[in-house]
Amino acid sequence: MALPGSVRRQPANRGLVSHCTHHHIVVFLLTFFSYSLLHASRKTFSNVKVSISSQWTPSCLNSTAPELRPYELWNSSHLFPNAEEATLFLGTLDTIFLFSYAMGLFVSGIVGDRLNLRWVLSFGMCSSALVVFFFGTLTEWLHFYNKWFYCCLWVVNGLLQSTGWPCVVAVMGNWFGKAGRGFVFGLWSACASVGNILGAFLASCVLKYGYEYAFLVTASVQFAGGVIVFFGLLTSPKEVGLPELGADEDSSMEEDANRPLMGNDDADDDDRNYSIQATDTDNQPKAIGFFQACCLPGVVLYSLAYACLKMVNYSFFFWLPFYLSNNFGWKEAEADQLSIWYDVGGIIGGTIQGLISDVLQKRAPVLAISLLFAVGSLFGYSRSPNSKPINAVIMAITGFFIGGPSNMISSAISADLGRQDLVKGSSEALATVTGIVDGTGSIGAAVGQYLVSLIQENLGWMWVFYFFILMTSSTILFISPLIVREIKLLLHERRLRMLAE
Repeated sequence: MALPGSVRRQPANRGLVSHCTHHHIVVFLLTFFSYSLLHASRKTFSNVKVSISSQWTPSCLNSTAPELRPYELWNSSHLFPNAEEATLFLGTLDTIFLFSYAMGLFVSGIVGDRLNLRWVLSFGMCSSALVVFFFGTLTEWLHFYNKWFYCCLWVVNGLLQSTGWPCVVAVMGNWFGKAGRGFVFGLWSACASVGNILGAFLASCVLKYGYEYAFLVTASVQFAGGVIVFFGLLTSPKEVGLPELGADEDSSMEEDANRPLMGNDDADDDDRNYSIQATDTDNQPKAIGFFQACCLPGVVLYSLAYACLKMVNYSFFFWLPFYLSNNFGWKEAEADQLSIWYDVGGIIGGTIQGLISDVLQKRAPVLAISLLFAVGSLFGYSRSPNSKPINAVIMAITGFFIGGPSNMISSAISADLGRQDLVKGSSEALATVTGIVDGTGSIGAAVGQYLVSLIQENLGWMWVFYFFILMTSSTILFISPLIVREIKLLLHERRLRMLAE
């Protein structure tokens, strides 16, 4: 007689190791770097805000512009009377981008479950690269400055970039099964942080020639990446004659590895894993509907929690270099390079916390503990002295406890939610669920960017950090029902194992 699922545990990485091929490695790397390039182009905008603000305001009214500049030159690009209004508009552009990005995610998830993932991803990367080139490079070369034109371009850019995350998560879900998902997706979700690092590095290298060259370099690299994805990405194992996920794996290991979030103890032990995009000629599944996906257990709670957490994470993403330059008076290139440490902390945090969640086979308790430490790290970072080494250390710790949980929710937990027992009859679900979670998170992040600029202008940076602490605490509050449920399950499993011994 089979043991109960809660005590029938298997090594988290057993299925992963036994089925990994060179195709898996190629898919891992291509999806990793495709999303890294998308994030690199976003990071460029945050890294050159000081230069853009200087270009858009009169040189006599800001301290960052060169002292000697012909009146006609700065007047031709004079959009704002002072740096404060320019900064507020830059925050508005962040909000516009994130709102359009959020709306696009809800649509892109549905499109990704119905069209070829490779085509959608490649189209989004190449077309977004062209928009970034027009926004930051072509307008500067032509000396064409218009607020409404910038807003329209950034709306289009948000819609195009929204094709990235649902597609890459769905492709990864096709190739990598449930065993070891926390670790694999935790390591893989570092793609956003690597993109931030890459964007900061590229921008700092060419910023001395003008901010337009920072946009040019990142847009060119992203366009090239989109071409490589179009010709090289395999969206499903069936494309190279490999079996679907779980076709030759032990069902008990698959059921137990899927239990972290939404496992059903009464599920049939003979149920097999499945490929999200792969088709079954005997029983062709239909893509899950948007409202059906919203009603899946845990989707709404994690979406609301991610809205609060992504608001904090993206505030660091968009405003950290500006904060370092504005608050400490450091050079823009130095601030760009120093901001990398936040992403380094996020990479390490997502990988380690994902591995721990695999061992526990529960996600929510790991998130709760990390977020509690995040509150303390935010308070500590708000009081960081004017010292680059100390600031970098506290910044990395903050990234560990904020970026780590953010990576887990957007990748491993989204995969758990999209592949729970209730949707096994509808294989095309993961991109839709991912779009809902990330889209809701982006709405929160969009609202947050405008609030950050308002709070900073009226109350100062210290109140911005108080706002971050409030949003991090709200994240814990939203997932508290899942935390309680999973802790009870852990205790129940422990009692069962003790009885089985």
